[in-house]
Amino acid sequence: MSERRVVVVVYAGAMALDITGPIEVFDIANRLLAPGAVPYRMELVSADAPLVRTSSGVSVGAQPLEAGQGPVDTLLVPGGWSVGEALRDQVLVSWIGAAAARSRRVASVCGGSFLLAEAGLLDGRRATTHWAYSETMARRYPAVTVDAEPIFVWDGPFVTSAGVSTGIDMALALVEADHGAALALETARFLVLFLKRHGGQSQFSAMLDAQLADHPPIRTAQEWILENLHNPLPVAEMAERANMSPRNFARVFRREVGTTPGQYVQRTRIARARELLETTDLPIGQIAGRCGFGAPETFFRSFGRTLGLTPKEYRHRFQVITPSGLVDRRHERDGSPV
Repeated sequence: MSERRVVVVVYAGAMALDITGPIEVFDIANRLLAPGAVPYRMELVSADAPLVRTSSGVSVGAQPLEAGQGPVDTLLVPGGWSVGEALRDQVLVSWIGAAAARSRRVASVCGGSFLLAEAGLLDGRRATTHWAYSETMARRYPAVTVDAEPIFVWDGPFVTSAGVSTGIDMALALVEADHGAALALETARFLVLFLKRHGGQSQFSAMLDAQLADHPPIRTAQEWILENLHNPLPVAEMAERANMSPRNFARVFRREVGTTPGQYVQRTRIARARELLETTDLPIGQIAGRCGFGAPETFFRSFGRTLGLTPKEYRHRFQVITPSGLVDRRHERDGSPV
């Protein structure tokens, strides 16, 4: 394979960021690829070619739908305010269904998942969409299991992302799947994504996911750490999960992750605390316990040293309040106490 062909199907009234966000991720990844690695080639196709006006008034150039024939690596379907009208376009829906059959994987951003569902591609699968429209999607497509919580859902060859900017998180995950965690993290850093994800749906941002090591034993330990942040997490226990001696584990962990196990745990505890401050109304003392800080005072010192804010100040700035209120459903989803 000389290149990974990414075909974006565009329609009038689609949201510009749904289109350009993932494309920018693939473009930056191309610029950071090692010599000899397989690059992405992006193509925009539309029945409204050659110039398609998005919902914000920005126009994008596209080729006719016929140009999208042939094998496709990734078919990408954006959402937008006009998705209801697009659903009534049987030519578009049929084209998406046919194109999906010759694609290695199919991805959607925001309301683009409605178009995949309308084409019957998501029947019997899990999918997500913008939180404001998840109930509508569940009612309209009862054969689809709609999960409004994650930033994106990957089920077989289908990847659906939540609202608007989460298409960027999804694209980073695709880059990681294609080229490994190191390139995905470097792409995220270049796009300054560690400053972007304040609040949102309850999954960790792509930046933290991209920090999972390629080395399977270390990755296993990291995943276990994420599931057990409420516990003390001594290095010996982490090493046992990786089936390594503590000394060798510490050495390999630093080599693979770029930091010591203790520093990684501390950073991850702070990241989880930020998420809970942003998306729940839990008392700060309870958050400290759930994130593994032995006492609230320890939490306050660590949080302030890392972010220059108290937990209360951080919550005041970044807490996300939606029409449905603040709900922490993770314990219902995965059985963990966090």
